[in-house]
Formats: sequence, structure tokens, C-alpha cells
Amino acid sequence: MTDLTGKLGHDAPVGTEAEFLRQYRHQKYAKPSVTVDLVIFTILDNDLKVLLVKRRGHPFQGSWALPGGFVDVGNAQDEQGEDVEQAAHRELAEETGLPSGSCYLEQLYTFGSAYRDPRTRVITVAYYALVPPNLAYQVKAGDDAAEAQWVSVGEVGALAFDHDKILQMGAQRIRGKIDYTPIAFELVPPTFTVAELRDVYSVVKGAEYSSNNFYRRFRRMQSDGIIEVAPGYRGTATKRASVYRFKRTVST
Repeated sequence: MTDLTGKLGHDAPVGTEAEFLRQYRHQKYAKPSVTVDLVIFTILDNDLKVLLVKRRGHPFQGSWALPGGFVDVGNAQDEQGEDVEQAAHRELAEETGLPSGSCYLEQLYTFGSAYRDPRTRVITVAYYALVPPNLAYQVKAGDDAAEAQWVSVGEVGALAFDHDKILQMGAQRIRGKIDYTPIAFELVPPTFTVAELRDVYSVVKGAEYSSNNFYRRFRRMQSDGIIEVAPGYRGTATKRASVYRFKRTVST
């Protein structure tokens, strides 16, 4: 019987671990490919948008998809490639053209259904990224995509592979996390007004926040040391509005 799991024979007396590794033949066992897929969000014109790329080659040639790519898994015991998180950061930089570390990135979920990719068995680790609006217009397609485009989350059509499911989970994740984590500050410019921050919460949640209720929330964030006043003002139609910044991003 062929052992595809690698479990049989592990209890056999083969001497030391070093001897076992010298005898181990990784080619005997089936291996899935591993990819990372990125759900990259921003807010433009008071609208939650996701970055989509048009696939240059097969499969799903010409279809829209989430950015991503294969993880370098190496080809030997002493050359095992890159970490999955390293691959996610690398793909984010390659697929957007933005400097490494300029965007918030967090692991979302692992998708491993059989037949999710027609080429072979592919397991993908999905991440979501948040791009501040002041960087969103600098995004450009990577070499493996025909084009890249910011698309309203509510207007996304059918996507390649199972990317519809990945996008849906990414949108649900940020809608849930915005109420108890500071991710909203990853979707505003370096300085922002109270109204601009309220708009981010409203856009992500898909529900309007009343000015009075949000102002109380804003004051709590100030008293908790999350937000501080920044130099300057933002001009509006009727007055000058004070601007603020997220203290975690301020150098000390």
C-alpha cells in the first residue's frame, strides 16, 4: 500500500533523527502547492473598495481576481523557501508597487478545498491589507497582471477561483474588527478630521453613525490616548476643522 500521508513507518527503529532525515525521501509523498491571496481594501470617495487584478494567463485568463501568488517552498530539507508571511508581504509589494511595510497586513483564513484551482491541489493562505487613501492612487499592477483596478466592494462581479468567498470573508472581518480594534486608522490619511474618521466607520460598517454618538466615541479615543491633536487645520465650506492623528503612527 502506498502511504500518501507520511505516517507509516515513523515508529520503526531507524537510529538517530539525523539518520532518519538522511534516509527520508520527500519525493514519495504528494505535495499541494501553497499560495497567498490578498484582499486589499481602501476607502475612496466614501466608498469601500477592493483591489482586483485582471489575469494575464490561464486559468481564468482575462477574469478579475484577487492579487496573490505562489509561496516559494524550496526543494530540499535544507532549502525550504520562504515563510508564508514573508510571501504575503512580498506579494503585497509586488502586486501594488507600494513600499514594503507601508500597509497594514493581517492573516485572514486558510482555504484548502479540493478543486478550488483547476491546475493542481492548491492551498491558499488569505490575508487582508488596508491601504490609506493617500497611497491608493499610487497602486499599479504587478508584472503578472494585465491591469489592476479599485472596485467598489458592492459592485464586484464573479471572480476567478474561490475569490468571491475570500473577499466576502475579508469584508466581514474588517466590519467586525473596526468596533474593537484601531484598524480604522489604517484607512485615513496621516491626519484627519472627526468627520473624516466618522465616514470611515460608516463606510466599513455600511451604516451611518450619528454625529453625537460618534463624537462621544471620538472623545473616548482621545482620553484613552489613541488619538491626539495634530498641527494645522482642514478647510471646510463653513469653518476650519481641527485635525488629529493616530498616536501609534507618531515617531517618538
